[in-house]
Amino acid sequence: MAIQSLLIILVVLAVLLVIGVPISYAIGISSLAAILQVVPLDVSVLTAAQRTFVGMSKFSLTAIPFFVLAGNLMNQGGIAKRLVDFVLAILGKLPGSLLVTNAGANALFGAISGSASAAAAAVGSMVKEGEEEQGYDKALCAATNAASAPSGLLIPPSNALITYSLVSGGTSVAALFLAGYIPGVIWAVCCIIVAIIIAKKNGYKGTPGKFDWKNLGIATLRAIPALSLIIVVIGGIVAGVFTATEGSAIAVVYALILGICYRNITLKSFWKIVVDSAKMSGMIVFLIGVSNIMGWVMAFTQIPQAISAALLGLTNNYVIILLIMNVILLIAGTFMDVTPAILIFTPLFLPIVKTFGMNPIQFGLILVYNLCIGNITPPVGNTLFVAIKVGDTTLAKVIPYMLMYYVAILVGLLLVTYIPAVSLGLPMAAGML
Repeated sequence: MAIQSLLIILVVLAVLLVIGVPISYAIGISSLAAILQVVPLDVSVLTAAQRTFVGMSKFSLTAIPFFVLAGNLMNQGGIAKRLVDFVLAILGKLPGSLLVTNAGANALFGAISGSASAAAAAVGSMVKEGEEEQGYDKALCAATNAASAPSGLLIPPSNALITYSLVSGGTSVAALFLAGYIPGVIWAVCCIIVAIIIAKKNGYKGTPGKFDWKNLGIATLRAIPALSLIIVVIGGIVAGVFTATEGSAIAVVYALILGICYRNITLKSFWKIVVDSAKMSGMIVFLIGVSNIMGWVMAFTQIPQAISAALLGLTNNYVIILLIMNVILLIAGTFMDVTPAILIFTPLFLPIVKTFGMNPIQFGLILVYNLCIGNITPPVGNTLFVAIKVGDTTLAKVIPYMLMYYVAILVGLLLVTYIPAVSLGLPMAAGML
């Protein structure tokens, strides 16, 4: 029954997505189609409605709308230029200074805004003029911008990690946030290394002259207010001063004050930001609620147990099992957004990794890292196409450069997958494990 139910879910889900049905409806309908073979229609529909309501009624979900609003306020708050100048002051002497700066600024801005696409659009636009003046290849710039943008989704505050915390049964958000730093930095560093290698090959040099400490000091002072958001919010959550939900509300207030001080947010623009944030939050929260139906169906039909038995029957080598999971997640990530993929694959794979003693925190970072790669991989690849549009180039020209970035990012994935300390080192040092 379990395998039959899983096949029904996958087939119906795939068909609905192909014909353009929204992912939330597709998840609900495919789940109901699977459970109807064992539960009457009236009971299935009633239970599905109850599970949706329960899924959306968790107080911890409030953190997601607040972080979405804080991110949108930051996007409009005029901080991208300050972050670009800050990173350029630090890394500007390296070969391909603007490429390296793009990668570093994307990590910072993506972490603050919570959106890889927003980072690619804002930071890419900021460095575009300088890249054109210095004769950089447009396709290379777009590839660097796209490849580095998702690194900010791993660095907290991260809505993806909050979603995983809810789906995984209450994994500590504070521990997940701490765990995300090193994988996020690894992603960014991988991109910077590739950028430097390509820059040397193409003769792109760093900014001329000696390292300018005065310029660094000025850039740091200008960037401190924006960077302080991460310190205040994440520091408070990790230290236990406030919860993730309370921290998200503080982030909104901080971002609003910052935007007003920078004179980039008006009453009219604030209203538009609130409306856009409400629409985005509504989609995310409803999606999480509907995913509860799928979770109930999987538990009722024992799908996770069947998949676990199948994989463990194939091999008991955890290295091979993790490799298979990574391949599945990488493929799925090319067709699905991060949030729905987390909702679908967490209940499938988490029970399996627990059988050989993997900490849920490490699996959460493996899951999110995999799915973030989908953000820059066709055919969906939203962040990739944003970077291509900003860079005024084409997919055909960008892909050859992207292949080099893919290799480096996948090396980072292997580190996160097979070296527990990469994800668990900081939470352990903070006494959370």
